[in-house]
Amino acid sequence: MSSPASSFTRTLALCALSMTVAQGAAAQHLPDTVTTDVLRVCGDPGNMPFSERKEDGFENKIAAIIADELKVKLRYYWLTQGPGFVRNTLGTGLCDLIIGQAFGSDLVQTTNPYYRSSYTLVTRAGELDGITALDDPRLKGKAIGVIAGTPPVNRMGDLGLVSTMKAYAPYQLDPSRKFQTVGAEIIGALAAKDIDAAVLWGPAAGWLAKQSGTPMTVVPLLKEPPRPPMAYRIAMGVRLGENDWKRSLNTVLRKRKADIDKVLREYDVPLLDDEESKLAEPNER
Repeated sequence: MSSPASSFTRTLALCALSMTVAQGAAAQHLPDTVTTDVLRVCGDPGNMPFSERKEDGFENKIAAIIADELKVKLRYYWLTQGPGFVRNTLGTGLCDLIIGQAFGSDLVQTTNPYYRSSYTLVTRAGELDGITALDDPRLKGKAIGVIAGTPPVNRMGDLGLVSTMKAYAPYQLDPSRKFQTVGAEIIGALAAKDIDAAVLWGPAAGWLAKQSGTPMTVVPLLKEPPRPPMAYRIAMGVRLGENDWKRSLNTVLRKRKADIDKVLREYDVPLLDDEESKLAEPNER
């Protein structure tokens, strides 16, 4: 049974959602379809550890927390991540929320960030141990897997690591592909010893390394220069102009922070201190 306090919170949230209908549509001339009885999430059906149709990714778990706090049902609109994802999800009004979005993105309006993480160096355990930065001379001449177009590529170029780097296309659109994601393909190559190391976004790297079946070491890259940035704040994305919906979500993120942090840690997401370049201890963020 809901307490009077939780019922009041729910009423506020639903009122905020209703107010969004007028404000969001007027601001951007899009159908404002934020509903009061269903949390409609824009998700990728095959992007573990973030999301999956079976709803076993960490973003699925976080979406469930949001729906629980709002006391509404949870429903997904599935679309594979790639060019046009925002336009064809939030932009068409088919769903109302993207769970993971870089804070400050110009494609959407973002909530307050709910975690901060970084790119990581992944190696096979017992090999290249102790490396904490990309300028370590032991990485010279090594085959390092990385997703083309990501920030680490620029840093690796500055350090002369490009000649032996193995860049992977950012999207896997071939239905016959062996791996669900590009990150999983890179970790698979590392496990097979086709490459010597990998540089991947930490929230994917930790879980993928553990699932690989090969002992691996995942080291957040916390000693790199500020440009190109290796650490990012992650928020949720809503349509431009939907300010009341954003504020409702910010309230939920604040109230359920401990639950969300627990999910992130269960999926081996490297969580950074909000300001400093260091890993955050549990209950420290």
